[in-house]
Order: sequence, then C-alpha cells, then structure tokens
Amino acid sequence: MKLRISLLLSFVCFTSIVFAQKASINGKVVDGNDHPVAGATIVLKGTVRAAQTNVKGEYVIKGLEKGNYTLILSFVGMKNKTTEVSLSDNQNSTVNFKLEDDGLLLNEIEVSTRRGIKGNETLPDVTDFRINAAKKNELIKLDNINANLAMNNSRQIFGRTPGISVWENDGSGIQLGVASRGLSPNRSWEFNVRMDGYDITPDPMGYPEAYYTPPMEVVDRIEIIRGASSLQYGPQFGGLMNFVLRKPDISTRLTFESQNTVGSNGLFSTFNYIGGTVGRLSYTAYYQKRRGDGWRDNGFFDTDHAHFELSYAVSKKFKIGTEITYMTTESQQPGGLTDVQFNQDARQSNRSRNWFSTPWLVPSLNAEYIFNEKTKLSWKAFGTIAERNSVGIVSAITTPDNLGNRQVDRDYYTTYGSELRLLTEYRALGLNNTLAAGVRYFNGHIDRKQQGVGTNGTDMDFNLSSGVYPRNLDFANVNSAAFLENIFHITDKFLVTGGVRLENISSTMEGQFNATSNLTPATRKRNFLLVGAGAEYKITPTTKFYSNISQAYRPVLISDLTPPATTDVIDPNLKDARGYNFDFGYRGQVSNFLNFDIDYFYLNYDDRIGTITQSNGNSQNFQFRTNLGRSVSKGFEAYVEVDPVTAIFKRSRVGYVSLFASLAHIDATYQDFKTTSVNSSNQIVEGNLAGKRVENAPRSINRFGATYSLKGFSMTWQLSKIGEAFADASNTVAPNAAATTGLIPAYSVQDLSASYKFLKHYNIKAGVNNLTDERYFTRRAGGYPGPGIMPADGRIAYLSLGVKF
Repeated sequence: MKLRISLLLSFVCFTSIVFAQKASINGKVVDGNDHPVAGATIVLKGTVRAAQTNVKGEYVIKGLEKGNYTLILSFVGMKNKTTEVSLSDNQNSTVNFKLEDDGLLLNEIEVSTRRGIKGNETLPDVTDFRINAAKKNELIKLDNINANLAMNNSRQIFGRTPGISVWENDGSGIQLGVASRGLSPNRSWEFNVRMDGYDITPDPMGYPEAYYTPPMEVVDRIEIIRGASSLQYGPQFGGLMNFVLRKPDISTRLTFESQNTVGSNGLFSTFNYIGGTVGRLSYTAYYQKRRGDGWRDNGFFDTDHAHFELSYAVSKKFKIGTEITYMTTESQQPGGLTDVQFNQDARQSNRSRNWFSTPWLVPSLNAEYIFNEKTKLSWKAFGTIAERNSVGIVSAITTPDNLGNRQVDRDYYTTYGSELRLLTEYRALGLNNTLAAGVRYFNGHIDRKQQGVGTNGTDMDFNLSSGVYPRNLDFANVNSAAFLENIFHITDKFLVTGGVRLENISSTMEGQFNATSNLTPATRKRNFLLVGAGAEYKITPTTKFYSNISQAYRPVLISDLTPPATTDVIDPNLKDARGYNFDFGYRGQVSNFLNFDIDYFYLNYDDRIGTITQSNGNSQNFQFRTNLGRSVSKGFEAYVEVDPVTAIFKRSRVGYVSLFASLAHIDATYQDFKTTSVNSSNQIVEGNLAGKRVENAPRSINRFGATYSLKGFSMTWQLSKIGEAFADASNTVAPNAAATTGLIPAYSVQDLSASYKFLKHYNIKAGVNNLTDERYFTRRAGGYPGPGIMPADGRIAYLSLGVKF
C-alpha cells in the first residue's frame, strides 16, 4: 500500500513538472462583496479544457499551447461571463472574475436557488452528444435526496420519479429491478441500461438483464428518458436509464472521500474515493465493500466494487480516456415462500444451500474531439467479461430440500461494442438546427450451461460432482445501427424534432438443449427502421408543453427461448414485439418554490411476450411463455414539489420544507388474444385475455414525501402506496400451491432518512427503511431467486459516517 501511494505521488509530481513547461491560466472568482465563489466553472470555448473554482474561489488551467482563447465563466443562477486572453509560450496569465448584480439572470436564479426543493430535474434540450428536447425525461441527482445509498434503496432513489415500479426482492442492493408504464421490472430489462453512456448489461438486444448496478454512493446522477430512448440509444420500450458516475474534480489535484455504514442484520459498508486533476490529466478511483446477513434467514451477501477512470487532454480540442469497472458478488438466496409460509413468518427460508454470483468486468475507452464551437465528435468502445452463476435447489418451494445434489447453472458473457456520435449546430432554411447522429456496432457471445449436477454441500460451490451439463447452449448476437435526430428551432419558443434509427440484428443459437436433444443451428436476421417525432412549446421562460411519438421494438431475448429452472414451458414460435410510445405533457417551475411535470402517455405493445397459466390433462397448472397479442398501457403521471416556506415568507431562519407527490395511474390491459387449456376431463377450454390486466403492472403507483432542511441538516419522510397486481396474464387471483401465480396485494411502506454536514468535511447519515415494519411482497418468481413469493425487507436501520477532503 505504501509503495502504491509513493508511486502515485511520484507520478503527480512528474506530471506537474511536465505541464509546468506549458502556458497556463489561473485566477480567482469573487462575488460583489469580494467573497470567494466556489463551484464556478471556467471553460475554454471550443476546446475540451475546463476548470472549477475551489473553496477559495481559485482555479487554474495548465498545459496550454500558445494562442488566443475565450474564457466562459458559468455559475448557477448567473449569466455567463466571457473574456479573451492571448497566451505566448510558457506564459502564466491571470484572469480574475467578479460576479456583480448585473450578472444575475433573474428567472434562472429564482429557480436554481430553490432552497427547500431538492427533487428531480429535467435534462437540457441538448446535452453532451444527444438531443433531449420534447422527451419525457428525469434527472435524479443523488446529492439532492436522503436515501439509504449504501444499500442502493431504489424505492427511495426513484421515489420522485412518477410511474416507476420496483421489484423489492433484493435487499442486498446488488441487482436493480425497475420499470415504468406497465412494463416488467425484471432486472430492468425493458430499459436500455448504461453507465457513463455505454452498455453494462450482457447484451442489450439479446439478454439485457441488469445483473450489475453501480454503487449509488459513487453515482452523481441517473438520467431517464422514457419511450424508445429518443431513437438515439436503441429501440427499447422502456427507454434509457443511464448511471452517470462522479467525474474527476477539476478544482483540485486530490480529493479524498470515505463513507462508512453499519446497519441492521450485520450490515457493513465502506466506500472510499479519490479523484482530481493535474494539468491535462484527470483521474478517479473508488472501492466499495458491502456485506450483511440480510433481513431473511439465509440471506447473506458480500460484494466488492472497484472502478478506475483516467482522462487526458492531448490538445485543446482532443481528449482521450479510459474506464474499468470490476464487481464480485457472493449472495445467498433464501428462496421463495408459499402464501401460507409468508403469512406465518415472512423472514423464514426453506432454502439454505442456494447461492448466486455475478463477477463483472466492464472496460471502456473513449475519445472526444471538438472541431469548432458548433461541432464535436465522441467515440466510445466498451466490453463485458462476466458470469452469471447459481447453485441450489430449483424445484417448487413445496418440495423439501432433501440435502442431495444441487443444480448448477452458469452463463459466460463476452461482448464488445463501439459507438460513434456527432453533434453539430447549423443553419438551414432560415432556421437554427441541431443534429445528433451516430453509428453503433455490438458483438455479444453467451455460453449457457444449465442443469448440471452439483455437490451436496452447503456453501457457494459451482463445481459438478459428475458428468457434464445436459443443457449447453451458445448464443451469438451481432447488432449494428445508424441513427440521427434533429431539432428544428421554428421560433424562440417553438421547436420540432425528428428522428430515425436503422437497426440490423443477427442472432445465432446452437448447442444441446438436453441430454437427448441437440439443437439444429439456426440464425435469425432482422432489419427494421424506426421513426419518431416530437415538439416543444415554451409557455413561459420556465414552463413548456412537450409531446413525442416514437416506435419501439423488442427482439425475442435469449431468456425468452430457454425456460428458467422450473416447470415453465416456452412457446417455440415466439415472435419479436413491436409498438410505439406517445407522450403529451406540461412541465416547468414557478418562481423558486414550485416544480412540476404532468403528462399523459400511451404505450402500444404488439406481440407482447408474457406468461399465461394453462392446465394439462392431469389438472396441473403450468406457466406458458408466449406472445400474448397486443397490450396497451395508458394513463397519467404527475410529479409536483412545492416549498411553502419560500412561497409565503421568501426567506426563513428556521429552515425550509419541501413537499412532493409522485403519482401515476396506469391502465395496462391486453386487447384480444384467444387462449386454450385442457381441463381434468381432457376437454379444451377456450378463453380470451381481452380486458385482462398486464402482469406485474399495478394500476396506481403513488409516493409522497416531505423534506425539512436547515443549513447542513436535512430529513426526509417518504410514503409509498402501490396498488395490487397479478403475477400472470390470466389474472389468477387464488395462488397456486407453489405460489408462482396469484394476486400481488397492494401495500404501503414508509421510509425516514436524515443527513447532517458539519465542519465542512464531515457528515453523518442515518435512517429507518420500512418504518412501520410492514409485511409485503412485490414479486412471485417462477425461477431464481424463487420460486414462490419473494418477501420485501421489513424494518431495517442504518448509520453512516463520512469525511471528504
């Protein structure tokens, strides 16, 4: 450890000497009273170089070539200030800024300095290399919310995002299961899940299950774009969910942070982070260790996360970088429960020998080139080397564990991809326009080995006791795409967007399906074109109407073609699903005390893949996975947050209060789909799904909350009220013996979290999740991590201490 620190310090000193030979710009930013301004950003226009002021208001940009530069100073609530500077070789130029009252942009400062409101924001019309205008979107800033971040508590994290349903069966926080608008939350697979703009799932077009979730303690913000991801990311029905990690601190050479948490059921988490900027070089690294015994019996987990990021400004227009992320997990799976068992004791477990592990390695490279002030280019290359491993007893929960040999299932993922993006502003037909365009290539391979005979031990052991895997499948998926979207600024208040995406998918499946049956190698190729359009109209400088419509496409997934380790049956003639999303909404801010976003949505999903309960001649029910015809999800979403203290008194010495409501009414139903089953008399019974509710789609998802803040102290109370749902498309109410079908009852749960920052560098955080210790569940699992009812965690508490220098 000492050697590593010495090498790091030597490297920092060396780069400082090298960069000192170049020209540089430094200075200080103060307010009208000559007080230093921290957090102001100074950008060199038309370049990749920038700096941020430290707590003393100071900044420095080193390693510059001689030439003329334009400095742009930006600060929250202020008009940008611009100044010119000319540098010669080895010159050190000082440029100071003073923020005067004439720098105020009143409409913006009233919004951006909202004292009590700490909720979600929306993305700018154009950001980075993409267009967000006219889209339903949310920007979740993790620093703005009180939540149990050590455990990735998604109920709190997405509390202010209307319509987000959450599967709460993984109290360890290892895997995230969220969805919106009547879609399935299964490992967030209806979203295009990314981190820093690149894929982190095994295969977004073949197996998009999110087995990896970054620690929320290092996530700066979560970007969500509903619908088909603006056609700039992919055809997914759910849209885009992008985790943006904290970027290197450009105001200092070294930032160090440590956050350490303890809690109920043996929880221990330590998160440690360093980052900074030395001349042209910026870096970050973090490590998180989290382990605990879980709320339920046999719920042990142990995870390690590590991440390293490095970027270097080769010139004032060209920047390159790399990121690498690694995760290891060891998770004991308590298994499911029957309804009777759940009502008796939701904490019990009948599976003590089930284990799950997902080692995950995600490397990436990136580059950015700025041609001029209006045109820039971005390139990302990324890959995944990962596994999904499970061992245990996979039979129905009604079957006792006889302590015999366990079943072993293993997936090996090897993928790589690249994405090139261009963003340019231009003028045509008398209009100012913005174009975002790009091309993408992805190549993924999955080696799936299942139904192996494992040991009869009790620990996490994926070795086979004898023989080979009866099911041994290989999947290959090659995906290429081209996309573009354009903003047409019709007037200063009105804009129109149009987009198109051309997609090519080639999927190959081969191997052995069971001990006696080999698959005939088959390749399936598809080409399709998706289009979308949107519009946005500003009613006031801070409020706007928006609307968009966009086509969507969901290929048959690898998991659709292979049944889970239960009695589920897969339709061999599954077809890809198509459809579209439509939004119409009104959002914005009123002065500095009200934030709102209200919209109507319509999601059309043709050939939707789902499960239906059928009966065989022995009156035994089984789950049949097939295309269920057309489903339609429609309804309203609303997010409103108000600061009554600021609205009435403007300023307060006793603190501020934020009240929020995140509401969603979702009518997700099947249209016309005929079904057949066989009763105990071997008679064919016909039915129809028309009017049946889509499985796992509550009609109401409502969350309410209140936050009190005073200087460094903040406390948030949140209430989640979620309506009932069904586990299958047949809308079976009475549960079956194995508890894989049946009603998922409505529930209410409360959370309380608080934080206090003191002495500039320190913080303490604490909270209680599920304050009233409710017993509820959000999922009936057909396979892992069940089968059966997957109870959500009861009451747990946590305490966290942190330091940052």
